[in-house]
Amino acid sequence: MQDKIKAAAEHYAKLVENQLARVQRMKEQGDFLDYANMDKIIIGVCGGDGIGPVITNESARVLRFLLKDEVASGKVEFRDIEGLTIENRVAHMQAIPDDVLAELKACHVILKGPTTTPRAGDPWPNIESANVAMRKELDLFANVRPVKVPEQGIDWTFFRENTEGSYALGSNGIHVDDDLSFDFTVTTTEGTDRIARLAYDFAKKNGKTRVSIVTKANIMKTTDGKFLRLCQNVAAEYPEITTDDWYIDIMTAKLIDEKRRRDFQVFVLPNLYGDIITDEAAEFQGGVGTAGSANIGKRYAMFEAIHGSAPRMVAEGRDIYADPCSMLRAAVLLLSHIGYQEESDKLAKALDICTGPDAAMKVTGRNTGCTCKEFGDYVMETVTSL
Repeated sequence: MQDKIKAAAEHYAKLVENQLARVQRMKEQGDFLDYANMDKIIIGVCGGDGIGPVITNESARVLRFLLKDEVASGKVEFRDIEGLTIENRVAHMQAIPDDVLAELKACHVILKGPTTTPRAGDPWPNIESANVAMRKELDLFANVRPVKVPEQGIDWTFFRENTEGSYALGSNGIHVDDDLSFDFTVTTTEGTDRIARLAYDFAKKNGKTRVSIVTKANIMKTTDGKFLRLCQNVAAEYPEITTDDWYIDIMTAKLIDEKRRRDFQVFVLPNLYGDIITDEAAEFQGGVGTAGSANIGKRYAMFEAIHGSAPRMVAEGRDIYADPCSMLRAAVLLLSHIGYQEESDKLAKALDICTGPDAAMKVTGRNTGCTCKEFGDYVMETVTSL
């Protein structure tokens, strides 16, 4: 018994040591990149696996179309990055192989397709999620997910903390013995402060009047309690913005309350809750296949779909019919992030038209609808007509 306790304590001590080192690195970080003053912006295109390459390449094709003048002048460069397939990651037994990570770090922003994360019962070894690894390696601390359904009065933006919470040490739990296992939740002052400031800065710059903090601080008193308290400290610096706080369970209910949900605007919340509730929120917009997300750090940024790699579609030969809207919505966020707001607005408007009730094409995921490429052509034609 004492040997088991000692081994668990040593394991935990190493985790604490690593997290303290991460805190120090956060303290030493500089400011955000200033894209406006850069000679060249390098956009990495990383298809992932499953349907990832199909929908990512289509999104990249639309981006290249929108930025053709910048590419021609050398202001923007696209780089294709291979090697993030589940087969290659398993071959190297790394969430992100070293050579792929080096290519990613040579870019400023990344357009990334879905990747497969092994789970119990899968034919793959238990390697860490490529998404989680990328967020940690590139310190992409903010996952930003917008959801908009104007006819229902929904205009939400979620700021999900991306590098801490219940996912930070997801592959580093402890199996003490056959009867006892532990996982860990991490909350730091630096990590919480920066996600809260990003959320409140966004609210201020975009004319938003309410920020909602979402936790389970009544039960997770130490970590969620710290997250809530620190967010409230930041909120005090923005007296013009109304701040409220909600527990995650009741918030999932209020999002489907037709009267209350119109009140919400900006949300800030820890990793696990953000992962769950943004999938719920995306359903109002048409499902997770319609939603893109931004992963923001000070040095790097990555833009992706919020859904998985859909290997079944590939196995059934339906990947050419995959819906690229999630990656196109991610491209909207990418364009805005690097300073091309006019192009971002045009793409967003075109997507609203192309997915609206009067759309000339429809993606169904099968041969009953258009192919991914046909939809991309439709979007580009629509952009040109605006």
